[in-house]
Amino acid sequence: MDQNNYVLIMAGGIGSRFWPKSRDHFPKQFLDILGTGQSLLQITYSRFLKICPAEHIFIVTNSQYQAIILDQLEGISADQLICEPSRNNTAPCIAYASFKLAALNPDANLIVAPSDHFILFEDVFVERLRFALAYTQQHEVLVTLGISPIRPDTGYGYIQYGEETENGIYKVAQFKEKPTLQKAQEYLADGNYLWNAGIFIWKASAIIGALKKYAPVIHDLFESGKAHYNTSQERAFIDKNYANAPNISIDYAVMEQADNIYTIPANFGWSDLGTWASLHEAAEKNSENNVIAAKQVDLKDTQNSIIHINENKLAVIRGLDNFIVVDDGNALLIYPKDQEQEIKEVVRQMTVEFGDSFI
Repeated sequence: MDQNNYVLIMAGGIGSRFWPKSRDHFPKQFLDILGTGQSLLQITYSRFLKICPAEHIFIVTNSQYQAIILDQLEGISADQLICEPSRNNTAPCIAYASFKLAALNPDANLIVAPSDHFILFEDVFVERLRFALAYTQQHEVLVTLGISPIRPDTGYGYIQYGEETENGIYKVAQFKEKPTLQKAQEYLADGNYLWNAGIFIWKASAIIGALKKYAPVIHDLFESGKAHYNTSQERAFIDKNYANAPNISIDYAVMEQADNIYTIPANFGWSDLGTWASLHEAAEKNSENNVIAAKQVDLKDTQNSIIHINENKLAVIRGLDNFIVVDDGNALLIYPKDQEQEIKEVVRQMTVEFGDSFI
């Protein structure tokens, strides 16, 4: 394993599309949502141990989840938690982490990846990442893994790519927002579009240079703390200054502007597990095409649905097709699966109407 390779696992989101299973105090990355006996974060962590040693894996998260992460991840110390005191989107937390790791090792070569993705073919995933790391080690570039699309999906952003610059490495032409179905079909037919998985590979120096050029306010804020990173003063500097960073994603701040962006097409059985429907697609199903996480459930005439019921409760369900049924704690969700894109907004409205105790 290359001593310059590091992994940043992004684990600070609240996963509101997975409500009511995912809550603010214990979001989906910490749940055993696939029924494997491990949380999504634990699965992700184990996967990256194939890339670098535990001491080179850092978790970017919100301060409130520190205890959960230390409890779930054996081999991770508090020094490896990069805690954001406020949620300011991905550009500030990636900037903070990159400056911190550059101070630790000026030659740091990073993978930045979400904590809650489903990867079916882990060996292919690891091989593609090693290939990407070898390329970024030699070049001042920003690389993203692109997923070869298998259907015209409207739930993902897309990467349009151009010519092949080296074997398996393609120049990114532009990033595309989540498309309409017609657009997604056109992308699939064109053959030079990939799903944007939000998995990035770059040297710390390369992303810091890109931030300086395209997001100078963010760059300058975190550069001003260079003397404090990996010292006892780091926490005080971050607590004082972090909230002043613009609330912006790394995609908008850098990726959609930079001219040194490349993509590596890959196919390793990927899903972002962003919604209940994507979980239904990835998880094991019974003969009626239902995904069931329940100890005591009596289903009749019910198909194509996802059923999550508290283990101390008996559920009797009849006559549902293509539904989400989730009973958890003080909340119950029964919702058509094909309308699940509304759930995030429903949760937001409930917060206004009923307060935070249900969120």
